[in-house]
Amino acid sequence: MRTNTIRRAVLGALASITVLAIAPLAPATAQGRPASGDVEVWLTILHNNDAESKLINAGGTQSMYGGAARFVTLMNQLKAEATTRKPGDRNPAWPRREVLVVTAGDNFLAGPEFNASLSKGPPYYDSMVIDLAGYDVLGIGNHEFDFGPDVFADFVAGNEVPVPYVSANLDFSGEPRLAALVDEGRLARSTVVVKNGVRIGVIGVTTPLLPFISTPRNVVVGDVASAVNVEVAGLKRRQVDKIVLVSHLQGINEELALVPQLRDVDVVLAGGGSEVLSRPGLPLVPGDRPLPDVTYPLIVNDADGREVPVVTAEGNYKYVGRLVVGFDRQGRIVAIDHDRSGPVRVSGNLADADYVAPDPVVEARVTEPVQASIDALAANVLALSEVPLDGRRSNVRRVETNVGNLATDALLWQARQLAVVEGLPLPQVALQNGGGIRNDGVIPAGNVTELNTFQILPFSNFVSILPAVPRAEFKSVLENAYSRVEFSDGRFAQLAGLRVTYDRAGAAGVGANAANGTRVRQVVLNDGTVIVQDGVVVPGPGINVATIDFLARGGDQYPFTTPFVNVGASYQQALANYLVAGLAGQVTAIAYPAGGEGRITCTSSNPAAAACPVATP
Repeated sequence: MRTNTIRRAVLGALASITVLAIAPLAPATAQGRPASGDVEVWLTILHNNDAESKLINAGGTQSMYGGAARFVTLMNQLKAEATTRKPGDRNPAWPRREVLVVTAGDNFLAGPEFNASLSKGPPYYDSMVIDLAGYDVLGIGNHEFDFGPDVFADFVAGNEVPVPYVSANLDFSGEPRLAALVDEGRLARSTVVVKNGVRIGVIGVTTPLLPFISTPRNVVVGDVASAVNVEVAGLKRRQVDKIVLVSHLQGINEELALVPQLRDVDVVLAGGGSEVLSRPGLPLVPGDRPLPDVTYPLIVNDADGREVPVVTAEGNYKYVGRLVVGFDRQGRIVAIDHDRSGPVRVSGNLADADYVAPDPVVEARVTEPVQASIDALAANVLALSEVPLDGRRSNVRRVETNVGNLATDALLWQARQLAVVEGLPLPQVALQNGGGIRNDGVIPAGNVTELNTFQILPFSNFVSILPAVPRAEFKSVLENAYSRVEFSDGRFAQLAGLRVTYDRAGAAGVGANAANGTRVRQVVLNDGTVIVQDGVVVPGPGINVATIDFLARGGDQYPFTTPFVNVGASYQQALANYLVAGLAGQVTAIAYPAGGEGRITCTSSNPAAAACPVATP
């Protein structure tokens, strides 16, 4: 999941899309099967995405909502409701009512909750929730690979119910443990779910950005549209005429662009962006805002002009999406029950009419042990901060923050400590991508706990050293780091050991084309050594860089080519150690002022067209 920075892109795409409403048709006549064109099967699709290990509740001001235990209760209620005959169903047999339960990926996420799972070992708590929620099919997102393929294999194997995970554009053959799960049918390109004789094909796809934003190792990512069309053709040959696509492409704008390239997909369930699609009158979690002028579902034309409903849901176990579609005898969608379709919020607020009690089994097996683990982390105080520490996504991905400075100082400090032990050159600078800082909030002045360190730096990223990075390569790395500031992209670099000035109006150099960027204007090390002056690299020796292995391997398209060495500490451990030993338990306002200390400076040679970002107050 990512911050909903694509709102304008979505609205721009929608400007060229006709959003149509398919009116529900009359129920079948009392005699026999429905005629051609009438609804033969009402299929209720219950879906969610981007649960991201929010097992206790949605957090922050939304803590009375979400939570895996309440989510499972609501899911069970909606399943029962979906198959209940309605007053208008005059014929006892037709139309039939079936239910399909699907998640569109990012089924877990690094953080204090998932740390409880890693400490416990498989089956992970998130796997247990999947079993208890009763899914039929599971999509695969990018975060499934954040700890590498082996942890994902443990996650899949931990499901007691062997429900398939699907992704048509991922090739698992290069990873032995995942390849074994393919052989077992636990991982597949697509699957056929049979509901009382009704056969539903479900295809999965995963974002092509996977190698750049996660750690798939030898998992190969292929083209999305062609993979889907190949699977559709195979399902059609097997006489499967109801086809659902589970897509995790990082934002619904990607699905809107994909549908016109597809044929014979009936429904698209999107994940990765967690936009709020709703319709008037539905209660939402306080603070959530639906995309304006957009309704649930969106209807988009495919390559043959067929109308395809596209839906998604906000993540963190806050909603169960519900789409009710009517298929005729030919497997065509001829009706949508708009009155019953839309996001259904997961409320734990007793004052709400839609309050749901937590499931007692989930409470006992998941919520309580995870909460105990979090409480233990929260009780371990590592330091006292004189100043609030800003780790909000809207800031760490666009501007310098004191949490960014604290994290990079910790990387540099820990790398220097371990470089001595390993006989490596002492790093001069450190880089941390804003996307790896995840607490998305402000930690108040006062105690800084071990829990805070997991909230800030939750992933399995390890401190790495790249000795003698050539100066031209280092400039290219920084060009990439500031190439997408305007999109609040996770590649934005927080810094230690140097100061950088970039021109927001300069040409963006992204990934392999970073050397063509013209944004980085000046780079000066803390000892006064000038690396870049007026956009030109100053000749001289290479730079010893500390960073995380995710970036050293090319994550977020950082164009490092210099070999790197991991030095045996995670970036979360580095932060914890730095707070205790490096800072002697004191985070001062002088060292870490709010808003940073000027390590990153933005200018603009064309402020009218390309303004510098301003920190969220």
